[in-house]
Amino acid sequence: MITRRKLLRQLSSTPVIGSLFGAGFWSSSLFKSAEVKTKTRNLFEELGVTPVINASVTMTFLSGSLMRPEVMEAINSTSHDFANMHELQDKVGEKIAEMLQVEGAMVTSGAACAMVLGTAAAITGTDPEKIKTIPNLPGPRPEVIMQKSHRYVFDQAITTTGARIVEVEGPEEMEKAFNERTVMALFFNAAGKSSISHEQFVEIAKRHQVPSFIDAAADVPPVENLFKYQKIGFDLITFSGGKMIRGPQSAGLLYGRKDLIEAAKLNHSPHEAPIGRPMKVNKEEIFGMYAALKAYLELDHEKEWQEWLDRIDRIKTQLETVASVQGETNINPGPANAFPSLLLSWDQQKVRITPREVNKLLKDENPSIVTNVRRNEDRQDLLSVGVVLLRPDQVDYVADRIKSILSKAES
Repeated sequence: MITRRKLLRQLSSTPVIGSLFGAGFWSSSLFKSAEVKTKTRNLFEELGVTPVINASVTMTFLSGSLMRPEVMEAINSTSHDFANMHELQDKVGEKIAEMLQVEGAMVTSGAACAMVLGTAAAITGTDPEKIKTIPNLPGPRPEVIMQKSHRYVFDQAITTTGARIVEVEGPEEMEKAFNERTVMALFFNAAGKSSISHEQFVEIAKRHQVPSFIDAAADVPPVENLFKYQKIGFDLITFSGGKMIRGPQSAGLLYGRKDLIEAAKLNHSPHEAPIGRPMKVNKEEIFGMYAALKAYLELDHEKEWQEWLDRIDRIKTQLETVASVQGETNINPGPANAFPSLLLSWDQQKVRITPREVNKLLKDENPSIVTNVRRNEDRQDLLSVGVVLLRPDQVDYVADRIKSILSKAES
């Protein structure tokens, strides 16, 4: 008779996995237990959150973009071990700087954080007392020069550091705006118009020995933009990591002059009390941002562009079977969101529904489909359907849902 004690002694002297599988030890109840543990939970359903199909553009309120498989692999494969965050930021920064052909780089919690850290770096340098004190430095406030036409909602990231924004129009005004309090000059790349060119802006800033910073958060594609601005001479550059690079939504890139990047790191987590401490980036996001950038740079961008155009043709072909519906490919000139989308119009005497009504009906579905409404030169509303953020399995689904709505409205 084999007692429980003898059985345990025998098991302890044999390779566990091999003996258990070889002897048929696993019971069906154990397999069921394993199945329960590995079953995928649908947290959208569990929490009552409506899933969104993004037939629009990369917007933070729509959770940015979908992370690349390489990013998810990086996140999952690094989540099981701890890391020294100083070392990780340094090592990843070195690799990113090498990829982007600059002196220094770091991963931030989005482009807005990069703007806070870049400005803080320009104010404090490596001075520990200044790092400890901002945004409440004694004396007059530091000043950051911006073109008046470049003022925008995100420039609050600049004033968060305690700096004051000085508005200028044209090269002559910019020249006169520099004084002993000027710490930086900021260029908003997606501004509608500029009274000073990129090259002039950098030249003037360099002449006054003040760092120039360009916010190009949403300005890829084209991939060349990742290299364009350091070649012009900007000292600091930021891009969002969670838009078309398709890294973690809460990650961003800050890169450029090494001394400024090192100062930015001192103003950031994991240091315990600087202005950037609340903007920490976890280790998985840092690994994930590295993987996203590497994958993006290695991508066949011409092939991807053609795939987007093919998606537009597929949707357009299906929708133009509805009376009077016409589609045209629209290429946004950029610099932000410079990619193709589909613009739809129809005769509202034949299809009795407006683009705004279609847009709302799609939004109210489950899953919700988010499109846009744009106006053409004749002030006529058009339904804008983005294709670059759709999963491959969503292309025909979006076409079918729009066609269903339009078909029901045919007179």
